[in-house]
Order: sequence, then structure tokens, then C-alpha cells
Amino acid sequence: TILPPQTFEVAEELKGRKRREEAGKKLYDLMSETQFATSPYRRTVYRSILDAMHIHGGSHIACEDINRAPLSFRMLVARSIILGKKLRKDTRHGDPVGLLLPSANATLVAFLGLHAFGRVPAMLNFSAGAANITSACNTAKLKHVFTSRKFIEAGKLDSLVPAIQLSGAKLHYLEDIAPTVSKFDKIYGLLAAYTSCLWQHILPGRPDDSAVILFTSGSEGAPKGVVLSHTNLMANRHQVAARIAFGAQDIVFNAMPLFHSFGLTGATLLPITAGARVFFYPSPLHYRIVPELTYDTNATILFGTDTFLAGYAKFANPYDFYRVRLAVSGAEKLKDETRRVYSEKYGVRILEGYGATETAPVISVNTPMQNKAGTVGRILPGMEYRLEPMPGIDEGGKLIVRGPNVMRGYLLADKPGQLQPPADGWYDTGDIVKIDSDGFVHILGRAKRFAKIGGEMVSLAAVESYLSKLWPETPHAVVAIPDDKKGEQLVLFTEKKGAERAAILEYARANGIQELSIPKTVKVIEKMPLLGTGKVDYPAVQKLVSQKQDASA
Repeated sequence: TILPPQTFEVAEELKGRKRREEAGKKLYDLMSETQFATSPYRRTVYRSILDAMHIHGGSHIACEDINRAPLSFRMLVARSIILGKKLRKDTRHGDPVGLLLPSANATLVAFLGLHAFGRVPAMLNFSAGAANITSACNTAKLKHVFTSRKFIEAGKLDSLVPAIQLSGAKLHYLEDIAPTVSKFDKIYGLLAAYTSCLWQHILPGRPDDSAVILFTSGSEGAPKGVVLSHTNLMANRHQVAARIAFGAQDIVFNAMPLFHSFGLTGATLLPITAGARVFFYPSPLHYRIVPELTYDTNATILFGTDTFLAGYAKFANPYDFYRVRLAVSGAEKLKDETRRVYSEKYGVRILEGYGATETAPVISVNTPMQNKAGTVGRILPGMEYRLEPMPGIDEGGKLIVRGPNVMRGYLLADKPGQLQPPADGWYDTGDIVKIDSDGFVHILGRAKRFAKIGGEMVSLAAVESYLSKLWPETPHAVVAIPDDKKGEQLVLFTEKKGAERAAILEYARANGIQELSIPKTVKVIEKMPLLGTGKVDYPAVQKLVSQKQDASA
């Protein structure tokens, strides 16, 4: 066959275009690395807030909540100093102080108030239950915990009060502090805010000091305290900012809890220190209200897990997200259906990311410039990684990372108050991943969420992934239980009414899915157990297995 002359010209043009694309990628990476390397990430959190105020002005709005009383940078700083003077009572520099509060202006004020006087906020997970709250208080050796009567009553969290007292910590209510604020306190706070250029030079604390204590969910035993330094938080803030642009014109809608690193770093500290306004909403579960408020607040950026974003999509009017330019998803795998609905119905691109509390939290994220569906983006600048081979797993390996955003260490229940730093600064994520030739990270599953069936390793996350394509409108959870013949077998728990194994078999055969990945048992439940962050509560699902087995015995 004789090819026309144009073929060679087109081929040469394509070669040139490919070289340009490769050069563009290298330039983008170089710019990201340079931007992060030259960023002022070795700062305390409070110093970074003051820097943002100097850049954007004291009257620039920093945050707002459902009370619709916006706080400017100057008022945020002033109130944090006023409240911080009260919160520091009976504590010393470096002491941890518990906060049991919702996503609201007052929580950020209290958080920064503790920083202004060198105390370390310990953010308590109010959705974790009384036993885990007691354990967290003991693990961090908390002597004081601050909360709100209004919040306790509205959230029906009365059971947490005796749980905190059981740990020996003293419980304080913010409502009792307000009457003690004198005119002198207010004048002092305002003067400090107006003379912040002087105040920042007498701030206690160094960048490598502890900045916050967050707690794991307790899904693998007692909750662990994760101690993050100021450098950890600010490094992650600048790492993400080197890939995704946040500006003073942006308004971030944050319904994520501040006891979760995604809600604290990604949806609060990052945008505020970049000059964006943050709107706090106390619950991500209000699927009808959040879309309406997104419209009402003119939000341009939305944060959430797949569970929450899918919930909003069910009830939102297409115009609710008219100003949203991007949504950022993390904490759990983003389903293809959620991505499709937001793209086709709302014209919003969801940028999926990945991380862990221990990495403050972001490890990788898709960006407007570099986005590949089905992946969690590329590793952030400033981070090193290695893949540790796992027996029985042919591709990829266990991801282990190191960088300025990796935690100072753990606080463990059996060694309360004693910091356990990661070995040589490396953090074992426990996630099995593969990284493609373009550097995009593909999550294959948790090392602990693989089943060995007939001598082969089966990813439970991969099974849940294809089930979400079969029945995209409902949540599913797959767990493994012992099997006398094959070692283990899979059990599916789903909210899908009328779900049967026959439908799964038919779908699997049509899509070339191996029979080992098909659940042997299907259990339909009314409500999937969820954690406060929107993730499936697998320990609770595992208990359902035991209950079902006991009932059938």
C-alpha cells in the first residue's frame, strides 16, 4: 500500500505535538515544585493567618456560618485573642486542650485562640460515640474540654458529657465564658488585631511545634491521636495550592467536620490563608439544605466525600451550583456515577484526591490541568514515595510516603501523652496502589481489605467498585468471612431493595469479572452504617455479619 505524502507530514506534526505535551508536563511539574519550595510553609498557623490579613486587608471577609454574621480577618484575629486568653486558663504552653464543637465561626475562633497563646487544640470527633470520646481524652491526657450547651442539645450529644467527665477532663461551656469578657478584654483584642505586625513577633511557638491533635475513627481498635505540627499543616496547604489555584474571589462551602483533617486543612486553613472566604455549615448530611445554601452563598468551591456529594446531587436544582467552578472529593472513592451526574447535570468537574490524617491530609490530587478519571491524581510536590511489594498482589504495592506534611507522630491508648514518631519520617499508608506512566495514582484497596479466596487475593474495594456501577443509586459494603473450603468468602451488605446474587452473576459475566469477586451472600439492610466523615463504618458492618450469623444459628 502506497501512503499519501500528507501521512508523513501528519506523523511529524503528531510527534511535535507529543514532544510539546511532554515538555508542558515537565514545565508544569517544575513550576509546582518551585512554587512549593519557595512558599513560606515553615510558619505557625497563626502567623499564616496574620500574613493573609496583611495581604488581603483587615476588612476582607475570612469566614461566615449559618448565623450569617461574617467575620473579617481583623475581627477573627481580635476574637481569637479575646477568647484565647480565657481558654488558656489553668493550662501551660504546649498543653493540649479539647474542642468538641461543630463547623462554625466560633470553632475557628477557639482553634486560633488556643494557637495565639501556644496551646494545642485537640479536635474531638463528636460522632465517634461515648467510649471513643473517653478513650481520646485519656490518650491525649486532656485536662480541659470546651464545648457549647446549644451544640450538645441540638446534636443530642448528652451521652458525651459523662464520657468526657469519666476521663477526668473538666468540661467547660463557651456560653459561660461570654459574660466574663470585660471591656478591657475587648480593647486588648482589638489593639492586638490592629497592631498585629507587632503581635506576630511575640507569638509563642515554633513551626515544628504541635499544632493540632486529630483522632482516627477507632476502626482498628482504640482511637489513635495524630499529632500534626504547624509545618505539617502549612506545608500541605502550600502543596495543594501549588496544584490548584485558590483566590480572594473564591467562596468555599465547607460542611465537613473540623475534627477531620479534610475539613480542617483542605476546606478551612487552605482557603482562608489564601484569602478565600469559607462558609461553615454544621452538618454534611442535610442533602436538601446544602445545595440551596451553596446557591445562596454564591459558593465557587465545594468540598465533600462521594457519599455527601451524591446526596446533594439527588436533591439539587441544576442552578444551585451555577457559580461552583470545581468540587473537591476525598476520604472515599469517587463513584463514576457521581462524577457523571455533576459533569452532565451541573457542569461541575469533581477533582478527586487522596490522603490520610497522618499526612495533614492530602497525598495526591487531580487538578484542572492534570486530571484522569478513576485515579486520585499525582503525588504532591515535596513528597517522596516508595511501593512495597505485597505477597499475592501482582501489580502495584503498599504506598509509603515521606514529606514535610507527614505527622509528628501518634499518641496511643496504651502510652497516653507519649509521642510515637514515624520511623525515619516514613508513613505507611496501608493502601495498595499502582502509579501509571504519567504519575497518576490508582487505589487498588487497603492492605487489610483484601480477601484470600482459593489462594488468590481479591480486593474488596474493587468488588464494591463494580457493584456501584451495577447499582449506582445505593451504597454497598463488602466484607470477608471465613470459609471452610476456599479460605474466605464475600458477603455484600446493600441498601438496594430486591438485590439478588443472580443479578450480580449476570453483570459479572457480561463484563468479564472473575467469579472469585462475586459475593457469595447478599444481605439487604435498611441503612448503611456510616462514620461522621461519610465513610462506611466497616467495624459496624462486620458486627452485622456476626448478628446475622447468630440469628441463623
